[in-house]
Amino acid sequence: MKKKELKKSWQMIEQIECQGWDFSYMDNRWRQENLPWSYSKLVRDYLSKEMSLLDMGTGGGELLLTFGHPYTKTAVTEGWAPNYLLLKQTLQSLGVTVAFVDESDRLSFQDDSFDLVLNSHESYDPSEVCRVLKPGGVFITQQVGDRNGRVLAEKLLMTPLPEKAEWSLKAAKKNLLKEKFEILFAEEYFPYQDFYDMEGLIYYMRRIPWEYPDFCVETHFEQLLMLQNELLAKGVVHNQQHRFVLVGKLSK
Repeated sequence: MKKKELKKSWQMIEQIECQGWDFSYMDNRWRQENLPWSYSKLVRDYLSKEMSLLDMGTGGGELLLTFGHPYTKTAVTEGWAPNYLLLKQTLQSLGVTVAFVDESDRLSFQDDSFDLVLNSHESYDPSEVCRVLKPGGVFITQQVGDRNGRVLAEKLLMTPLPEKAEWSLKAAKKNLLKEKFEILFAEEYFPYQDFYDMEGLIYYMRRIPWEYPDFCVETHFEQLLMLQNELLAKGVVHNQQHRFVLVGKLSK
């Protein structure tokens, strides 16, 4: 395929729309190493039907719904407008409280509102989590660390992101300890991530613009051609992720 035709076909991938946190397009297009822990199992270990539950950054609510928690005892936050509007149409109609959260991470809930707060890959203010949790409440969070995706970003010769505060298990744990959390579980891991075709890789990068800002086929076409050569030679394009998990119990 000629370069012009290839670029056009890759640009079509950028136009694919999806709602919520749906990565079904990636089926058979990638492989991700399993984490040594299960976030879902951790949640189920602490969640019981009588609890008041908050799920921060719930996306489309896909993971939340797998826990089968009573809707009237469930609240969610979301900061991305398309997902927020989707949740208003779906979860809110079931009885779930849906709240928008902006970049300040300020939560629009009363003090001591929840027994359990969940957070999967969403930013948070530890003092706000502390405020809305009841005494003895539990916070479970799985986070994307600051080393995530660096391998792929370097291959694409992307402009380095501005320096940020360290975001790792050590840093997050320190922040929770300041808020008088007792750490019940903590672990960190760097799983591999392999892409089997360029369509999947492009789709993935466009779906997480906060991880790869300013990426598009037009601006990074030559680098994408280099990755295609790697794919043809090795059968995969390799990347590496950075994940950590924390479970904290509040004593206040």
